[in-house]
Amino acid sequence: MDELREKLLYQPKNGYDRIDTAERLACEEYCRGYMAYLDAARTEREAVSEAIKLAQAAGFEPLDESAGAIRPGQKVYWSNRGKSLLLAVGGRKPMRAGFVVEAAHVDSPRLDLKQQPLFEDSELGYLRTHYYGGIKKYQWTAIPLEMHGVAALKDGSAVEIVIGRDKTDPQFVVTDLLPHLAQDQMQKTMAKGVEGEKLCILVGSVPYAGEGTDRVKLAVMSLLNDRYGITEEDLISAELEAVPAFDVRELGLDRSMIGGYGQDDRVCAYAELAAILETEAPERTAVCILADKEEIGSYGVTGMTSQAFEWFIERLCGGTCTLQESFAESFCVSADVTAALDPMYPEVSEKQNTARINYGVGFCKFTGSRGKSGASDASAELVARLRRLCDDAGVVWQMCELGKVDQGGGGTVALDMAMRNIDTIDAGVPVLSMHAPFETTGKLDCYMTYKCMKAAYAEG
Repeated sequence: MDELREKLLYQPKNGYDRIDTAERLACEEYCRGYMAYLDAARTEREAVSEAIKLAQAAGFEPLDESAGAIRPGQKVYWSNRGKSLLLAVGGRKPMRAGFVVEAAHVDSPRLDLKQQPLFEDSELGYLRTHYYGGIKKYQWTAIPLEMHGVAALKDGSAVEIVIGRDKTDPQFVVTDLLPHLAQDQMQKTMAKGVEGEKLCILVGSVPYAGEGTDRVKLAVMSLLNDRYGITEEDLISAELEAVPAFDVRELGLDRSMIGGYGQDDRVCAYAELAAILETEAPERTAVCILADKEEIGSYGVTGMTSQAFEWFIERLCGGTCTLQESFAESFCVSADVTAALDPMYPEVSEKQNTARINYGVGFCKFTGSRGKSGASDASAELVARLRRLCDDAGVVWQMCELGKVDQGGGGTVALDMAMRNIDTIDAGVPVLSMHAPFETTGKLDCYMTYKCMKAAYAEG
């Protein structure tokens, strides 16, 4: 019976029971690089900037639009407005034979400053915000915040603004009611307890010397002008993001987990980036996408619904084939995170089909919600292909879905890639506290996702 059970039944095992000491050390080394990247990449712009530095160090060069079709072994990249990034390594086969593309996103939930954000109330200075992506609003109160972004000036120049990252910088906060006076607030649902318009960031309290109104507002603007040379009108053409001021840290007494902001989806973005940086001579051209705007539907010029992807691939083809011919033969891994089983909230998961920390990279045949609405449902053949290439490469993997059928759901860029007639499947890291200001992942799962991405590029 034991032999028959071993032969016929699928019995997932904890990844730490399946790897040796050498692989544990490799896992730790990989995660050190990931943690450094995550600490430096607080926004989508910074994620792209850091990725370009790593790519250039690995021999990648800016795409030459007039150079013709990509050559075997050639390494190129193209930054789309500094907010998304596409990289490629030329394959031995022509683009007509298709390519292997891995697509992740580098935007994360945050608080965006409104275009006219600065105001004063009761001699306190504030910045108005509009939250970006799906958040629990109450999680963003009473935590330290940093300010990152750019102010574009009328003369065409741009001023980079970073306040709060350096240990000597001031930080910011959205205040909350003390429990002694929160009786009415605590009667509300969690969704209504903190209103979006009350997510205002406290930025100052000392008035400018002299008489008149809005003296605190003037003092705050004067400090910004001294440091960055900008005026209040310049904030109209600025993109400033308030993000949690938490450093990336190892979690647990055994240091087996990683805690930090923005792991959805920079954990998968780094995995595919690290994989393509190590790819030298693939069978088919390897393409890596670090996309923007996924958290708000992938719309916009830097999102995956943009024609920027077609523009990039067309240049790689160099007139040797049509986009449609190349797409039809291609294979995409939509590298995005999935929800990990949280034993404190087991009621939202169906345990047999949910991802678990330390069980490896999670394959998601479909995303969407409820009746697979809005899903890209990968074919059985594609799932089998991913199983095979991961097993051949020694990748620890698990099959999963995002929560119980009627509980909710979510989406990735898989739908956008599949609409281009590219075979697409989701694979990524299980996350605890997804979309919170401080998310948790398992080191083993981070490492196995990287191994999966590397295997996909190598398999061609």
